[in-house]
This record gives sequence, structure tokens and C-alpha cells, in this order.
Amino acid sequence: MMLRTGVLVAALGLSGALLAGCGDDGSDSESEEATQNGGSSSQASEEQTSGNASGTNGEGDTQTASAEPVSLIFGTGGTGGTYYPIGGALKGVFEASDLVDDVQVVSTGASVQNINNITDGLNQIAIVMSDVAYDAVNGENQFDGEPADIQALAGLYPNVVQVVATEESGIDSIADLEGKRVGVGKVGSGVEQSAQKVLESADLSYDDLAQVSHTGYADSVTSMSNGNLDAAFFTSGVPNSSITGLMQSTDITFVPVSGDVADKLLEAYPYYETYTLPAGAPERYDLGEEVDTVAIRNMLIVSGDMRDDVAEELTQRFHDYLNSENVSVGALKQFDPDTMNQRLVAPVHPGAEAFYETLTSNGDSSSSGDSASADAGDGVDKSKQTSAETPEDNVEAAEGSEASGGENAQDKEPQS
Repeated sequence: MMLRTGVLVAALGLSGALLAGCGDDGSDSESEEATQNGGSSSQASEEQTSGNASGTNGEGDTQTASAEPVSLIFGTGGTGGTYYPIGGALKGVFEASDLVDDVQVVSTGASVQNINNITDGLNQIAIVMSDVAYDAVNGENQFDGEPADIQALAGLYPNVVQVVATEESGIDSIADLEGKRVGVGKVGSGVEQSAQKVLESADLSYDDLAQVSHTGYADSVTSMSNGNLDAAFFTSGVPNSSITGLMQSTDITFVPVSGDVADKLLEAYPYYETYTLPAGAPERYDLGEEVDTVAIRNMLIVSGDMRDDVAEELTQRFHDYLNSENVSVGALKQFDPDTMNQRLVAPVHPGAEAFYETLTSNGDSSSSGDSASADAGDGVDKSKQTSAETPEDNVEAAEGSEASGGENAQDKEPQS
């Protein structure tokens, strides 16, 4: 607890830089998260905490508080990753609601820090990876003995475990990695966690490899191109531009994570799901044959004390935005909006659950309310716009050419 207090004090002290959009460079290293500046101004945090509390303390207060708009601090990730531009795109979508006064999108160290910030009252909404959320809810690993009160609004796009080997290495299965030189991602990263779990499911460990290289995507690709690595793990959206670049210069093989390896992985870790890299899809490597692997879904989470009406409204507007023609970040086009409430490893917020029940009762998941649908059509209510920028402009400012929803909009290393 003393360590948590120290991190909180540091975050409050450095809040100004974060609200200006400063953060990490998109690195996937979890070990770096503790040093990221994920906080926001103490005044904004106190105001939002007060606003949330007024909506949950007693029946008499709930009705009054429900009419009051709230301010939200949205924890994302590094400015070079995918979480941050998603926050920028959703800012205007959420602010179009009469229940939301303002959304401040802040750059953070991503999943672990986002959950800590929600626990400490610094963020009220955030994007995280399911494996980290699972640990937080169950008080395991980084959250040992301190389960976090977080709840899910929706599932997002998957981070896909992509194991790539040079063709000359002769590696065709995870078992073939034994005795080979393998890049496993940076120390403590989401990539390394996936690599360790996949190897474990194949009854392998680092000791069984000829060389373990803790390299990020770019360095792994360089080493494979130079013949210094036989294979590497990439856990990201599809396509990953580093892999696409490698394919330009080197003959490679996509190694499946399937059969007994996948079965053991899925049984041991409920946040994994199956995923197939399709054949003949130019936007996804244009493979000659499909490759079965696994993936970890990203999630949109909120504080457990968020008002039900606010949570329901955010979920509805997010759903309607995904079904509109205005989605500006490629990662948000990588999953079916009708699966938003599926395979969630954190409890679903009652407000979000209420919205999902309306989809079931209506028998039509493509439409969910006139007011939100109208606002989602152009992404932002102009009468409530707080700057000259639309959500799409916010994305471009954060991520440049990736904002257009191009193929590389989600190839950054996981920010878990």
C-alpha cells in the first residue's frame, strides 16, 4: 500500500503533462508502466469522484444525480500505440451525450496503470487487455491480494498471437522451437507473457531454447532478416506492419498455435480465444493457407461505482458508433459490434448489461435507440463540441496516417 500511495502522489504531481497528451512511445513493456504518468489533475479527479458518488449513495440521491452530467478521465496508452487514438475518437462520441459534460483523454502506460488509476480514482474509463483485467479482478500476479473493482462496458478488437519463423529454420510447429533462437518480446511485456504461456502449453521453457532474445518487433525483424533469429513472437492486431515488412525481404512461415497446445492454453487461461489468420486476404498478409492461432481481446472498462445511467449511455453510444460509417481507427473495424458483450473476463457493469438486454429484447443488434443513433451518425454533437477538432481530427493528431483506419493502425506492441 505504501508503494501504491507513492505512485498516486507522483501521478497527481505530474498530471499537467498527461492532460497535454504526453506519455510513453507505444512500448509494450509492463515493467515501464509503473513509471508512466497516468494521472490527471487532482481537481478533475475529485470532481468526478464526487459526481460518481452522488449517483450511487442512496435512493434519494440517485434520481437527482442522474440528471447531472459527469466528467470522465479516459485512460489509454502511449501516444504511438492504438489505445490513445481510440480514446480520441470516442471522446466526441461520449461528449455528445447530455449525461457527459467532458471527457479528458490521457496517455498512460496502458493496462496495468489504467486499472491502478481507476482503483485510485484518477480514471473512470479505460482500455485494457483481457489478461491484465483477469488478473486484476481475481487479485493475481501484479494485483496479488488486491483485486480491483473494475467492470466491463464492452469487448474490443483482439491482440493476436502471431509466431513467425524464417522458412530456412524448418520450424512448422511450436514444438519445433526447441533448440532454436527465438525472440520473445521485451521483458515483462504482453508479448513475453504470451510467449511464455504458449511455450508452457507445448511443455517447453526458455531452457529448451538455444537463445532467448528479449527484442521488440523492430529488433526481432532485423535479427530474423540478418539470420540471427529463427523465430519471434508478435502479439498485436492484424496485420502487423513489422511482419509485413519482414515478408518483403525474407521467406517466412506463420507457425500455428493449435491442437493440444491451443487446448491447454484455452483451458488454463480463460482470456484466450481461438483466431484464424485467413487465406487469400490481401489486407491480412495474403496467406496461401489459413493459420490457426489464439488471441487476447482488449476491453473497455469503467469504475465499479459509475452510475448505471452513464454506463448504459456510454455502451449504447459506443455500439452505435461502431455501426456507423464514421469509425476512424482501423482497430475498431477488426471485430463485430454484435460480439461486444461476449467473452468478457470482468463483470459486466449493470448499466451496460441493461443496454445489452435491449438488444436481445428488440431482436435487432444493429440499432439501439434513436437519440444515440442520431448523434453517432456524425460522431459529435456540434453544440457540445469543446474544441475545433472532431474525433477524427483527434485521431490524426495522435497517430498521423494511421488515423484513417489503414492496415497499420493497430500493429503497435501491446500496451498491457
